[in-house]
Amino acid sequence: MPCTADELRQIPLFSLLDDDELNVLAAQVEVRQFSAQQRIYKLGEPSGRAYVVLSGAVEVTLLDEDGQEVIFSTPHHGEAFGFASMLEDTPHQTAATSTEPTTCIEVDRHDLTTLLERKPLAGLDMLTTLARDIHIAQGVIRGRAIRSANELIDQQETFGERIADHVASFGGSWTFIILFLGTMTGYVILSVVLVAMHGSSWDPYPFILLNLFLSMLAAIQAPVIMMSQNRQDQKDRVRSELDFEVNRRAEAEILALSRKIHFLSDKLADIDEHLRPSHVQSPDEPLS
Repeated sequence: MPCTADELRQIPLFSLLDDDELNVLAAQVEVRQFSAQQRIYKLGEPSGRAYVVLSGAVEVTLLDEDGQEVIFSTPHHGEAFGFASMLEDTPHQTAATSTEPTTCIEVDRHDLTTLLERKPLAGLDMLTTLARDIHIAQGVIRGRAIRSANELIDQQETFGERIADHVASFGGSWTFIILFLGTMTGYVILSVVLVAMHGSSWDPYPFILLNLFLSMLAAIQAPVIMMSQNRQDQKDRVRSELDFEVNRRAEAEILALSRKIHFLSDKLADIDEHLRPSHVQSPDEPLS
């Protein structure tokens, strides 16, 4: 089913094209209808076509290192998928399935080549749109990169875990060390003075009661500190997972956008070479 210029105008990738350019592209592309849960393309399938969602929703998946299928993206209205493989002319690295009745615009390399041959300036408009997408992707990546593992853990922490963190923080500070040494020194001096003055004390040397208090303090403080260390290990694990997710998405976004830009740049260079005069007379060449 053919596409109209008005439909293309609503798509961010083609939003900067003028009416003539949109009409040229509309005459080339096709509108495809997909039912719910219909496979649009498979992993490893030849990537002759890419798609832009007009309505509905699509789920793009890939296989991770363990062979598990994971969701890569969920394009909706105006969002494209399959362009990286189509522009690079390599098999699809992902699989796409419509999650509901979906209408997509089908684009292939010939469609873009025809547009750039007839309207070379359309390539600059598309490059501008892709550059804007790069900035948006960078903002998303920065937003994901600043997600704090501490905040994610704190959202699920319990009252006991908060107490454990405060106890561990206070127990590992100079304030605690100085206060503990001062209290213990005062305790010993007071006990010794009472023995010297009255011949007895509630805890004379060798300070058995003090040793009991210290043992109880150590017995309580050790598991509390271990609880806090376990939470710190959990934060480190979440932080590493966030870093990995950011790096993987950043690599995928940069590669996809780079392939699109390189394809359009090569086409513009070919068109410029084609339009350039085949022979330019040298100043030293005699006039004919």
